Amino acid sequence: MKHAHSTDPQAIIKSARLRTTPGRLAIIGVLLKSSSPLTQEQIAAKLGNSGLNKVTIYRALDSFLDSGIIHRAFLKQRSWYYELAHNCSHSQCHPHFTCTACGRTLCLKSATVPMISNLPAGYRLQRQKVELEGLCPDCK
Repeated sequence: MKHAHSTDPQAIIKSARLRTTPGRLAIIGVLLKSSSPLTQEQIAAKLGNSGLNKVTIYRALDSFLDSGIIHRAFLKQRSWYYELAHNCSHSQCHPHFTCTACGRTLCLKSATVPMISNLPAGYRLQRQKVELEGLCPDCK
């Protein structure tokens, strides 16, 4: 399910037919302000003293995943990185570039990669993700 792009946390949550709570609004607000995917721990740190505990954040992220308004962009060092799903389709996420020196990740929202079509017999593609690695301008 793809939701319309909005910069209003309440509209994003309502588009998923979820109950709007202060915690959910705050989490979507953090994701909206971020220029790259975030881990659950990074989201919690950005929420500061909001009163939201790890379980509440986890449950909110889980409900956002189920409704399709966010997705897991990639897994790095055993941590999932989350982002809003409005720049991706159901079958393909936009590419991500990660600097191998500093670890910073950049979303390549305007880059396009063709869908892989020549999988071995019997295999069915569910979702394509492309992760690029190299050096950012600051590290090269």
